[in-house]
Amino acid sequence: MKEPVRYICGGAAALLSAVLFLFLFREARGVPKEQEAQIVVFGDSIFGEVRDETAIPAQVGKQLDKSVYNAAFGGACAARIEQNRTLDYTGGTFSLAALARAVEADDFGVQQSVIMRESSTEYFGEVLDGLVKLDLAGADIFLIQQGANDYLQGIPIEDLEDPYNDHTFLGALRTAVRALKKAGSGARIVLVTPPFVWYVVAGETCETADFGGGVLEDYVNAELEMAEELGIEIIDLYHDLFPHEEWEDWMLYSRDGLHPNEAGRERIAQKIAEYLR
Repeated sequence: MKEPVRYICGGAAALLSAVLFLFLFREARGVPKEQEAQIVVFGDSIFGEVRDETAIPAQVGKQLDKSVYNAAFGGACAARIEQNRTLDYTGGTFSLAALARAVEADDFGVQQSVIMRESSTEYFGEVLDGLVKLDLAGADIFLIQQGANDYLQGIPIEDLEDPYNDHTFLGALRTAVRALKKAGSGARIVLVTPPFVWYVVAGETCETADFGGGVLEDYVNAELEMAEELGIEIIDLYHDLFPHEEWEDWMLYSRDGLHPNEAGRERIAQKIAEYLR
């Protein structure tokens, strides 16, 4: 008798999971847009790790006197990186490419289901809830800041046969630009390159460390060329922003070689605000 009971319990659990997924899938689609922001930011932990008044998006908004929604998710790449090409875990679901497709379909059910199943970064749920309710059509500016994680993960820069392959860095960026053009007709779309970074643990900088896709400048230069190709704006944080003549320079504007410290966040925010002005 134990085996049938186990099968019945297993079947009930599977049914419950399916019902919860469908509920969330339905609830996350076509939600009334109750929030507005003049600037909407997509990015990784460079913009998303710190979420107080010293965060880069918050400082940009203050300097420009504009409302800002920070939809940056730490640890996320621009590209999808899941091996089986399904959105079944946090890293893939919150990639820029996956979020862009959710924006395009006005359907964040997959993201909601992953938050339900997994222990995501603590702020992910709150940020996603706000993004679901955000009226993107009312935005003036979309900032897209990505690249450092794609570089560190060795994501291929481009697929020459498929420019919109969202398992590549440029393909993901193109996918996001296309989705945001539809979502916010008339809004400025501004790309933001990653800044210079140091791979402190290995004693290397991004000028020499190659994780399989090239050095960081390869990603930056490809992004600059793509922006020109698409006719969209781009802010270059990589070249000539952070000094890097000496190894110890990593301590000036970062806390670990990658994530900017308070002085670094202030410097990046000032550069972006001056450009957007």
